[in-house]
Amino acid sequence: MPSTHLSLHFHVVFSTKNREPRIASEWRERLHAYLGGVARKSGSIPEAVGGVDDHVHLLLGLNATTRLADVVRDIKAVSSKWVHDETGDRAFAWQEGYGAFSVSPSYRENVRSYISRQEEHHRKRTFQEEYLQLLHRCGVDFDERFLW
Repeated sequence: MPSTHLSLHFHVVFSTKNREPRIASEWRERLHAYLGGVARKSGSIPEAVGGVDDHVHLLLGLNATTRLADVVRDIKAVSSKWVHDETGDRAFAWQEGYGAFSVSPSYRENVRSYISRQEEHHRKRTFQEEYLQLLHRCGVDFDERFLW
């Protein structure tokens, strides 16, 4: 084959340190836009970005030479600095780990819609409940002692 054809899409989720509600509604949309820009500069295609006061969701497309771990590392590092500079919140930080779940092409629109409805979704369910459901649904083995 003379060329490479890929469909690599990931639903990435990470929270603020200790899941503290530090992402204020006044600047949340600007943060989400910024996260998308950092993702793009890191070699991925941001298809959706959303979240609430204690975590974010991203739907990212990757090319053949981009490592997901590098993209997430860059997004978290650069956006933490942005929050410090833009809001003055020097205590803001992201939790160390993250979740990443592969998304089939036929399910991308569902994930995009899910990300866009985060505020509505979290009126009924906490981040911890949501994240446990994602882990179970995707068949990820985990030890709950190391989740939180």
